[in-house]
Amino acid sequence: MFKALPVMFRDDIGPTGYRRFGLLYETEQSELPVGMSRRVVTGIERVWLNCAVCHVGTYRINLTDKPTYIYGAPANNLRLFDLIRFFIKVGNDPRFTADNLIDTIDSPAVGGHLNFVERLIYRYVVFPRVQAALQHLAQQVSFINRQADWGPGRVDTFNPYKAIQFNFPMDAEHITSEELNGSSDFPAIWEQAPRDGMHLHWDGNNTSVDERNLSAALGAGVTPVTVDIDAILRIRNWIWTLRAPPFPVPAAIDAGKVARGRQLFSEYCANCHGMKNEAGQYDYSTNHYPQLGQVEPLDKIGTDPDRWASYTQDFSAAQNMLYAGYPWRFSHFRKTGGYANQPLDGIWARSPYLHNGSVPTLRDLLEPSTCQGGNPCRPAKWYRGSDILDTAKVGYQSDGYGYDLKDLFLYDTTVPGNSNRGHEGKAYGTELPAADKDAIVEYMKTL
Repeated sequence: MFKALPVMFRDDIGPTGYRRFGLLYETEQSELPVGMSRRVVTGIERVWLNCAVCHVGTYRINLTDKPTYIYGAPANNLRLFDLIRFFIKVGNDPRFTADNLIDTIDSPAVGGHLNFVERLIYRYVVFPRVQAALQHLAQQVSFINRQADWGPGRVDTFNPYKAIQFNFPMDAEHITSEELNGSSDFPAIWEQAPRDGMHLHWDGNNTSVDERNLSAALGAGVTPVTVDIDAILRIRNWIWTLRAPPFPVPAAIDAGKVARGRQLFSEYCANCHGMKNEAGQYDYSTNHYPQLGQVEPLDKIGTDPDRWASYTQDFSAAQNMLYAGYPWRFSHFRKTGGYANQPLDGIWARSPYLHNGSVPTLRDLLEPSTCQGGNPCRPAKWYRGSDILDTAKVGYQSDGYGYDLKDLFLYDTTVPGNSNRGHEGKAYGTELPAADKDAIVEYMKTL
């Protein structure tokens, strides 16, 4: 059925199938996208999301290059909002019938070759159950019709979780506009060992890597009944020491600026984010850098509050009741007062920047959010969806270069939840001379 849907609805999503939603395929012959698991449950082969769908990114140096996969990076072009809306549409589309489904599965494009018994099972068991489930999903997440499109590389982390796991009321009387529009970028998940004990998630609501991983699994559709602890532990062990990727174009690093950049980074950035030591290893020590992994108060950091607002005290209490009676019961979730300071290892592969991905490049982040007197400032509108590196400013191309603009997403910082303000002022380096800002960017290429 999963393979049949893009064939049935080709007129809606186009000839590229699930690639339309930013899903990746390791080869042209791969049956399933990266981030889709296959297993047999109650005698039926099923597929659904795993960690990789949100945590494999891509980059290219030139438009004609094949994408290089970055395992553990944010899925910079995954359009999860569009994928969810596609499944909701399917469940209520008059073309989605048992006859059409069976014919499509048996077509050369899918090659299902159902026998007589299988056709009966699909007609009377599989189809009605899936249709009902998709229609139920549409009811559960109907609040997304009141949200702006999340755009590629972003997800509303907690609102679907509230609705699907806990049946929280999500109508306008029970959720504020700020809570509704808390979409944020997917995070990187490499080098987890030194992060254990730091405040995790964008708002720092947990200090346990294991609880964070299990919570992420729930967000992807796992339930307390179906959770596969052994599989999650295997992933945990892999990301525990997964190395952050080095900047892929070393020739684009201006060595003459790096020393000055390191000095400035140490002065302006390292206390909150750590940095590499003299041996070239990233130093995650909170003894050396006391604000690393700590929560920065919202009124100090000044960034968009909607992601912070979407994680409520009631939701935190509900999370800590999950898995009661099991050794892996949640106990670390807390409502915080701001956003957490993250290590910046592999920062070149984590564009765009700030928790909501509102700033396209590191160089833009070193400018103020508001333009004054003709001086440079952060872009108010720009395009997400490119994976072509901007090796000078560090990030992905954001001006539409080389693309048909209809294939990109226009990010508008005036939309609720999309503000690019904050992380600015003298303490954050946005008042430095341009040459010093350039030097900091050159140094960050080496992290």
